[in-house]
Amino acid sequence: MKVKVYSKDGKESRRSVTLDPEVFGVEPNDHAIWLDVRRVQANGRQGTAKTKERGETKGSTRKLYRQKGTGNSRAGSAKSPIRRSGGRTFGPRPRTYSLKINRKTQRLARRSALSYKVQQEGIRVVENLGFDDVSTRALRDVLNAHE
Repeated sequence: MKVKVYSKDGKESRRSVTLDPEVFGVEPNDHAIWLDVRRVQANGRQGTAKTKERGETKGSTRKLYRQKGTGNSRAGSAKSPIRRSGGRTFGPRPRTYSLKINRKTQRLARRSALSYKVQQEGIRVVENLGFDDVSTRALRDVLNAHE
């Protein structure tokens, strides 16, 4: 697969580069890309959400009313999830959201994404990308020249 080489100012040069077909020429696998994106996003989750449940809230465990005769029958402790200051029923717990996918699947996903980019002409090879001075303006000018 041949790709044109561009100069720093965005003009097309007469050269072209051959890309490795093992990386840029594979049949794209959408499912592998989806798995890898899902893995990256899941591994980025923090997983520290926590609420107090009825055993962790402040308050007494005594029965609030007697069982019969008050009109408030069968009321349990003040920590009950029904009460205002009671614990949360099935609240979130700290946990890890990390996912694992096989190494070969990860590699296939990256190759598939690069193959899609080459097919849609989303990859440009630029010669002599070195900068004389380190500045954001110089990089911005190069990116604007290449759209």
